[in-house]
Amino acid sequence: MVVDEWGVWTDVEPGTNPGFLYQQNSMRDALIAGTTLNIFNNHADRVKMANLAQTVNVLQSLVLTQKEKMILTPTYHVFDLYQVHQDATLLPIAVQSPDYTVDGVTVPAVNASASRDSSGVVHISFVNLDATNKITVSTALQGVDWKSVQGQMVTSAKFTDYNSFDNPSKIKVTVFNGAKKQGDQLVAELPPLSVVVLTLKK
Repeated sequence: MVVDEWGVWTDVEPGTNPGFLYQQNSMRDALIAGTTLNIFNNHADRVKMANLAQTVNVLQSLVLTQKEKMILTPTYHVFDLYQVHQDATLLPIAVQSPDYTVDGVTVPAVNASASRDSSGVVHISFVNLDATNKITVSTALQGVDWKSVQGQMVTSAKFTDYNSFDNPSKIKVTVFNGAKKQGDQLVAELPPLSVVVLTLKK
């Protein structure tokens, strides 16, 4: 299965040519990107290729430009974090999550995917869609022997936060210190509106 041109399609930016589909890219887009990539990862037995609709200035772009200026979008930073899953082996992961309900639509607040790379390092990506609540998740990965965990994340205070040409680093990859080992369990406290990628090593 090939998933072609996935991504968010919203209204164009005011004052831009509507035919060019120039759109801002917010924290909401980052959460959708992380969730979508987790879905693709978890169905890697069938999804052999998936293409973001656009990469520069159109729809859910990784990069926005303005004459000689360029900024990296929140979606870019999620792609940067998720590259650790590329060419890795899918690991099944089960996460118990509370529901998140908006306008009568209910989805699990947290989604995840996991993989092991060629050197044996395990990576787990979590997305917390909840806009106000931090959520603590725990999971035991069968057959995974690990001793240390490090993390990185993309997060911001509001769904509508974005990187602008005046403030290009409002949303960026930062260190995540909210994960630890408890017995054979991995326990992580995910901030609201966050995409977190953990690295587990022996």
